[in-house]
Amino acid sequence: MARPKTKEEMIAAAESSFEKLWTFIDSMSEESLNTEFDFSDDATKKEAHWKRDKNLRDVLIHLYEWHQLLIKWVESNTAGQKTDFLPEPYTWKTYGDMNVEFWRKHQITDLSKAKELVLASHRSVIELVTNFSNEELFAKQYFDWTGTTSLGSYCVSTLSSHYEWALKKLKAHTKKFK
Repeated sequence: MARPKTKEEMIAAAESSFEKLWTFIDSMSEESLNTEFDFSDDATKKEAHWKRDKNLRDVLIHLYEWHQLLIKWVESNTAGQKTDFLPEPYTWKTYGDMNVEFWRKHQITDLSKAKELVLASHRSVIELVTNFSNEELFAKQYFDWTGTTSLGSYCVSTLSSHYEWALKKLKAHTKKFK
C-alpha cells in the first residue's frame, strides 16, 4: 500500500490496517495465543523488537503506548506547550530504550486490558486527526513543532505503518503453528 498523502487516505489506511490486524488477531489459534514468541531461529529478525515482544499483549501495548505519545504530543503542542514527540530523556537514537520501558511497565497488564486500551486509543487518535485539515496534516513544517516533516507523517507512522508492523510480527509467530 502506498504511503498516504491526504487526510482521507490516512484515515482509510489506518482503519483498513487496524481492521486487518484485528481480523488476524481474532483468527489466531489458542495455541498461538498462549505460546511465547520465539524468533531466535531466524537470523533475518535482528531488530530489538523481535526479542522484546513475547506475546500479543506486548505488541498491543506497544501500539497503545505509541498512540499515547502521539496524543500527548499533539494535545500539548496545540495548547501552546512546546513538547517533543519523544519524552525526555529519549531521543530518536535511544527510543529503543523507551520501548523497553513501555514493555516493562505493562508486564502486569493482561491481554484483555491490552485489547481494551488499544481499541480505545485507536479511536482517540482517529478522532484527534479528524480535527485537522489536509493542509495541517500534510504540509511539511505547517506546525513548527513537527520539525522538518508533517504532522501527517507522524500519524501515518503511528497508525497504519505500526499496524502493518504488528501484523507482520503476528503472522511470523503464527506461521510456526500451521
